[in-house]
Amino acid sequence: MADALEVKELDQVVVRFSGDSGDGMQLAGNIFSTVSATEGNDICTFPDYPADIRAPQGSLTGVSGFQVHIGAGKVFTPGDKCDVLVAMNAAALKTQYRFAKPTACIIIDTDSFQAKDLEKAAFTTNDPIAEMGIKNDVIAAPITQMVKDCLADTGMDNKAILKCRNMFALGLVCWLFQRDINIAFDMLREKFAKKPAIADANIKVIQAGYDYGANTHASVAHTYKIESKIKKPGKYMDIMGNKATAYGFIAAAEKAGLPLFLGSYPITPATDVLHELSKHKSLGVMTVQCEDEIAGCASSVGAAFAGALAVTSTSGPGVCLKSEAMNLAVITELPLVVLNVQRGGPSTGLPTKSEQTDLLQALFGRNGESPMPVIAATSPTNCFDAAYNACKIALEHMTPVVLLTDAFVANGSGAFKLPQLADYPEIKPPYVTPEMAGNYTPYQRNPENQVRYWAIPGQEGYTHILGGLEKDGRTGAISTDPENHDKMCRLRAEKVAKIPVPNVEVEGCAADAELLIVGFGGTYGHLHSAMDEMIAEGKKVALAHFSYLNPLPANTAEVLKRYKKVVVAEQNLGQFAGYLRMKVDGFTPYQFNQVKGQPFVVAELKTAFDEIYNK
Repeated sequence: MADALEVKELDQVVVRFSGDSGDGMQLAGNIFSTVSATEGNDICTFPDYPADIRAPQGSLTGVSGFQVHIGAGKVFTPGDKCDVLVAMNAAALKTQYRFAKPTACIIIDTDSFQAKDLEKAAFTTNDPIAEMGIKNDVIAAPITQMVKDCLADTGMDNKAILKCRNMFALGLVCWLFQRDINIAFDMLREKFAKKPAIADANIKVIQAGYDYGANTHASVAHTYKIESKIKKPGKYMDIMGNKATAYGFIAAAEKAGLPLFLGSYPITPATDVLHELSKHKSLGVMTVQCEDEIAGCASSVGAAFAGALAVTSTSGPGVCLKSEAMNLAVITELPLVVLNVQRGGPSTGLPTKSEQTDLLQALFGRNGESPMPVIAATSPTNCFDAAYNACKIALEHMTPVVLLTDAFVANGSGAFKLPQLADYPEIKPPYVTPEMAGNYTPYQRNPENQVRYWAIPGQEGYTHILGGLEKDGRTGAISTDPENHDKMCRLRAEKVAKIPVPNVEVEGCAADAELLIVGFGGTYGHLHSAMDEMIAEGKKVALAHFSYLNPLPANTAEVLKRYKKVVVAEQNLGQFAGYLRMKVDGFTPYQFNQVKGQPFVVAELKTAFDEIYNK
């Protein structure tokens, strides 16, 4: 047994797991994230995987990565560069080394760096470390062979044994950061509850990886510990954005006292919401996997007409197909939430990558005057609140609502403090009153907010017809009268414009900033981090980040005109900046735009913002 190493305490660390798509890097990363969140650390994760169903083994295009940022205090991003890079094969090292800091520790499986592996990864020598000019500390271990030795007496075949290699790397990383591997054991027992032999094999390999580090010290000078400094009392879990979104829908349905209906069609990266909601029939959730996107949305419109909290989930290409049914929800004024988990486009584009390029589609991507409220989630954990609030608006204002997330926040995860439903605001749909029985027409409205009253089919005395043709506002009968159509268009727009939303908050040097950073949705963490770094250098910088995009907060114009310099940063070519110019007279911001399918890099943001600041 080697002597005990010194334990060095860190405030934060970034770990990136990488390997073939079949090497289980997402699972290893998720388990490590959950272990860290359970121990009280704040986390932010970024799964980065190819769109190929199964790329050729060992190929450069088939590398899958999972990055997690662990902090003693609050962390806002998955980190620009990693402190530890796990590269399970030569292709992973070749493609992922660019994400490693110069001081990073690199862990490699030497058994996957044989001649054929090096050839597939386009190395020209038999020494990839020297060929790439890597000066980092490298833990080079024969992981594959050690896993085979560990599981030699289990009776498992070679293919099954090799699937456990990721758990050896996980065990080694858990040793390096003093993680409690018993939490990982519990997760595996739960995941493979119906296959206990598989759970036992993976647990055995994690222990072997942990013991390898403890017994050999794996060529490192220290092990590390990241203590929690900000955790508030309560129950926590590591939650992905898509799961948080699903839970937010369930919570809203429970609060409103309504069944939840999801009509959907599988599409990356939104499918997990369908999968998650399908598990909760006991909570009154109904899910239908339809034959296409059109049917998914149309079935949800029907469910809304029947009195359910109706949701349809998709990504940008699916919204194109859903637009006609979404418009039906606009003209019938039915409560519907359309979840768009944005991905790279146009067309099929980059199915597994993240962008913010569907904003104008959400705001205007329908025929006719068809205003819809639009909300954007800012982080994986915020997806819960964003989904809840989208449902509240839809139900209380009788309107379809677009909820924008993106692949980064949907597939990423964070430490989520389990909420108490009693702490959330009530949801009160505008149901018809007994006094309306017998003389109800479908477009009778509350004069204060222009919201129409909701009659559920089957209620005696409230018979009515809704449809896609324009209706007379008084009688509900089909009407082509020009004055009526003009009035109905204005009423629908006025209803959306009157929806109360919170003011946009200004963070940082709100009183005297020389530069205001503006963003929306899933870029919040990166923009906040760039602001924090600039403030630490003595610069006066503030951040106004938007979650409510239509209607915009009432203080939008006042905030944007308060500062001499404003930069709008977004993962598109300027959609939000253009929208703000349209809404705020005289607003002429600087812009920072990228369409790379990847999250912002904080260092790049800071460089660009520094240049604007110093002009």
